[in-house]
Amino acid sequence: MVANDVTKRPTILVVDDGPDNRMLLSELLKPLYNVLTASDGEEGLRIALAPEKIDLILLDVVMPGISGFEVCRQLKSRLETRAIPVIFLTTLNATEDETRGLVLGAVDYVTKPINPPVLMARVATHLRLKAVSDFLRDKNEYLEQEVARRTHEVMVVQEVTILALTSLAEARDNETGNHIRRTQHYVKVLADHLKDHPRFAGELDEEKRRLLYQSAPLHDIGKVGIPDSILLKQGRLTPEEFEVMKTHTTIGRDAIQNAEDHLGINVPFLRLAKEMAYCHQERWNGTGYPEGRAGEDIPLSARLMAVADVYDALISRRVYKKGMPHEQAMQLIKNGRGIDFDPDIVDAFLVLQGEFQAIARRFADADVHAQDERLGV
Repeated sequence: MVANDVTKRPTILVVDDGPDNRMLLSELLKPLYNVLTASDGEEGLRIALAPEKIDLILLDVVMPGISGFEVCRQLKSRLETRAIPVIFLTTLNATEDETRGLVLGAVDYVTKPINPPVLMARVATHLRLKAVSDFLRDKNEYLEQEVARRTHEVMVVQEVTILALTSLAEARDNETGNHIRRTQHYVKVLADHLKDHPRFAGELDEEKRRLLYQSAPLHDIGKVGIPDSILLKQGRLTPEEFEVMKTHTTIGRDAIQNAEDHLGINVPFLRLAKEMAYCHQERWNGTGYPEGRAGEDIPLSARLMAVADVYDALISRRVYKKGMPHEQAMQLIKNGRGIDFDPDIVDAFLVLQGEFQAIARRFADADVHAQDERLGV
C-alpha cells in the first residue's frame, strides 16, 4: 500500500543531543515519516548536506559544540539546504530566543517538554507548505525554461527569415553575398567599440547591439527590386540608371514595412532593418539620399552602416572597377569625417581598422589573392 511505501514518505531529520529525546521523537514520527537522527550539530549538518533529500529538520538549540542557532544559520547560508524548513525544539522560552530563531530562518519554535499532538500538527503543516513551495519553485523553473526555449525559437525564426531574404538578394547579385557578411561584422565591431561613448552609450546597450548585428544583412534588400539591366550592368550607370538604383533604399524599407504590417506588431529588429535599408546612403552633411538628411537626424544604425558599407564598397572588386587597397580606402573614409560620415564613428573606424581588415580577409570574395593584396597582406 502507498501508506507503507517509505520511499514516498517525507524524511525528517531530528538533531538533539539527548538520546531520550531522539528516541521519543523517532517513535512519534516513524509511523508517518522516514526519520534520521543526529546527536550534535556537526553530525546534523553532515546529514543535511548528504545526497539523501531532507524534507524537514527538528533542531535542538542547546547542544555541545555548535548550537542549534549556528546550525540553522549555516543551513540557511547554503543553496542546497536553505529551502529545508527548520523547527526549533528547546527548553528556552524567552521571547528574544524565539525571535532569534525566526530571524535566522526557522519556520517554527516548539518548547520542551514536547506536546506530541501539537508537534505532529506543526510538522504536518510545514511539510504541506514545503510541498506547495517546492511545486511553485519547480513550476517557475519550468516556466523560465519554457520562456527561454520560446525566446530561442523566435530568435532562430528571425535569423532564418533574414537568411532567406539575404539569400534572395544574393541570387540576384552574387557579388553581394560576402559584402552582406562583412558589413554585418563591421557594424558589430563599431557598435561594440562605441557602447561606452558619451554620445552613443544610451543607444548601444547589449540588446540594441544584438539587434543591429541581426538586422544589418537587410540593409541592401531593396536591390531585389532593381531591374537586372541596371543591377547587373557591366559598367558604370548612367545618371538615369543611377536614379533608379537609388530607389533600392525606399524599396527595401517598404518591403520590410509590409512584412511588419502583416505581422500586426512592431518588431525591434525590423525597425533597425528599416532604418539601415532606407538611410544608409544618407551623408552627414545632408548630400545623401533618399531624403538628404543630415547629422543626427540620420538614425545611428544607418550612420554605422554608412561607414561599413562605403569602406567595403571601396575595397571590393566589381565588374566596373578594381578593389582599392585598404590604406587608400581608409584615407578616403578619414577624409569624409564630418562631411560624409559621423566624425565619432570615423574615429572608431580608424582605431578598429585592423579588425576591419581581419573581417575582410575572413569573408573574402572568391578572388582571395586580389583581396589580400588590397588589404595589404
